[in-house]
Amino acid sequence: MAKVSQDITREAQFLRDSLNHHNHRYHVLDDPEIADAEYDALFDRLRSLEQAHPELLSDDSPTQRVGASALSEFSKVTHVLPMLSLDKSTSAQDINDWVKRCAGRLPAGAQVTYTCEPKIDGVAIALTYEDGVLVQAATRGDGQIGENILANVRTIGAIPLTLIGQNFPKKFEVRGEIYISLEDFDAFNVRALEKGAKPLINPRNGAAGSLRQLDSKVTASRPLTMFCYSLGWTEGDWAPVSQMEVLTALEGWGFRINPLVEVVADSEGCMAYIDNLLQQRSSLGYEIDGVVVKVNSLEQQNLLGAVTRKPRWAIAYKYPAEEATTQLLNVEFQVGRTGAITPVARLAPVFVGGVTVTNATLHNMDEISRLGLHVGDRVMIRRAGDVIPQVASVILSQRPGDAYAIELPTQCPSCGSPIHRPDGEVVARCSASRNYCPAQRKESLRHFASRLAFDIDGLGDKIIEQLVVEDLVKDPADLFQLEAEQISGLERMGQKSAENLLNALEKAKQTTFPRFIYSLGIREVGEATALSLAQYFQTLQGLREATKESLECVDDVGPVVADSLFEYFQGEENLAVIARLEACGVQWPSMPAVDVQTLPLAGEVWVLTGTLELLSRNEAKAHLVTLGAKVAGSVSAKTTKVVAGPGAGSKLEKAQQLELVILEESELISVLKEHGVDVSG
Repeated sequence: MAKVSQDITREAQFLRDSLNHHNHRYHVLDDPEIADAEYDALFDRLRSLEQAHPELLSDDSPTQRVGASALSEFSKVTHVLPMLSLDKSTSAQDINDWVKRCAGRLPAGAQVTYTCEPKIDGVAIALTYEDGVLVQAATRGDGQIGENILANVRTIGAIPLTLIGQNFPKKFEVRGEIYISLEDFDAFNVRALEKGAKPLINPRNGAAGSLRQLDSKVTASRPLTMFCYSLGWTEGDWAPVSQMEVLTALEGWGFRINPLVEVVADSEGCMAYIDNLLQQRSSLGYEIDGVVVKVNSLEQQNLLGAVTRKPRWAIAYKYPAEEATTQLLNVEFQVGRTGAITPVARLAPVFVGGVTVTNATLHNMDEISRLGLHVGDRVMIRRAGDVIPQVASVILSQRPGDAYAIELPTQCPSCGSPIHRPDGEVVARCSASRNYCPAQRKESLRHFASRLAFDIDGLGDKIIEQLVVEDLVKDPADLFQLEAEQISGLERMGQKSAENLLNALEKAKQTTFPRFIYSLGIREVGEATALSLAQYFQTLQGLREATKESLECVDDVGPVVADSLFEYFQGEENLAVIARLEACGVQWPSMPAVDVQTLPLAGEVWVLTGTLELLSRNEAKAHLVTLGAKVAGSVSAKTTKVVAGPGAGSKLEKAQQLELVILEESELISVLKEHGVDVSG
């Protein structure tokens, strides 16, 4: 065999170094420097060199991330240091007692600090590096003996095959948690369903199952990533003094470290971190089940030691479970303001995520089919933060004999009209108009009276329910025809309440053109699109007479929205309601001609994340759009500014990595006021 030339050897090494660098930028820093096509070209060139010259191939080559030949079984690995489990806590008292126990076992007067970090709900892994190269990857197993899943772990882009930087130990072990982000989990399942493949049940099980594939090519197809959380053991002269020093060093060598790790001084600091992270939990972008608290000093960790295979120097604070099992008692079908038929699961009460859950969303019939759901099934319920609970999976092994399949009704449960499912849509709809169907009428009136529409103070759900049941209001225009006697005759409504509501209705007649458009409840038209339409057409007549082609000229209006708008303004019932609203005195000031490109924030892309305390998210978005900005739902290199409130999670993290301009809410308000926006209300 001919000897490989030095030029080819140098090129192969250059390609390996380049690909490792770009892997780190993409998977660890989330800040790529080259396009995917450029990366693929480098990858293909290296692979062709390795195929032509097999002696160039090495286990740490980036080409090995695509997966190797399937194994017949995993080999066993005995951990040099056991992978211990942690004591659990669920209260501030537990944390306080643990802190006191640590202090009591250390020399008198010892200064103790603690690291706090999210407890990732994934799969623990121990990675061994020798001379900077990944040589072993072991599962936790029973804590003493795990399995070597090196071939699978090599496929994970966030795990360096070769370390970057310098001064790392000759041989050492890194421990971390492999997981699947919620966004990647959802995207993977969408692709799986499109291909007719089986979706993953949940992110944690998906990660665990992916790592135990004997065929690493399957693992390579799964969106796995990892956060490192500690040093296992080390050989050599490196002697870090604290947990934070370890994490800083690991980050410098190319590992992903959770950016939310903090050092605190006492039990109060621990609980403040725990409470703050709980508020962020639903926006992190990955699943956690609590917080891990560790004594920061490694010397103090050694002094504290372990007992019964659990370290004394660390403890896990467990949040309330966000998954639980219960029985599906029934499925009811609700009707929305656009006639959409939505199945809702009625459940045997179960405590999950800190609340008692009796209902869960099922989205549509396709979701029911995907789950294979039957009434009577034992189901897994998932709840994250304030997100509506959902049915995550069916426990088929516990399906009772009398369980039965769920069928879409043929008639609307509210008005009895036929239900139809348009071609190409996943949503079934009531075929009746909103003026005929009571359920649609109620929902459209709620929308009309909402804060972003006519903002009618005092017109709540219970009053709307009664107005529809008593057949006093058939459409929004009827609201302005109500009389005091009709309102005072409703349950819990006296003469004074009736007068207050009539005054609110009179005040609501003075609105704005964007609010009026939004209030109509046209499918696919939110407040930002309503503003764009108002700015473009300026008059109701202009909008009413617009063609599909002219509608698509409006920013944020594509073919689907244009079709929905055009169809709405062709409806005689809709035009009649609009005419009656105008006849009742509903009016707005003329829209000034606006060249969007001249607006102060034209061309800027803003992202809102976390909790806004002075403005609602919708108010902030509407103000920014008024000034010409686009408000996006995700952070990217095209983002101009990010407004981050309390609880900001992965979006803030990405903004920091991209070195974007990050504002607090007070700074956003200053920007709005600077450009003449009244935010006093």
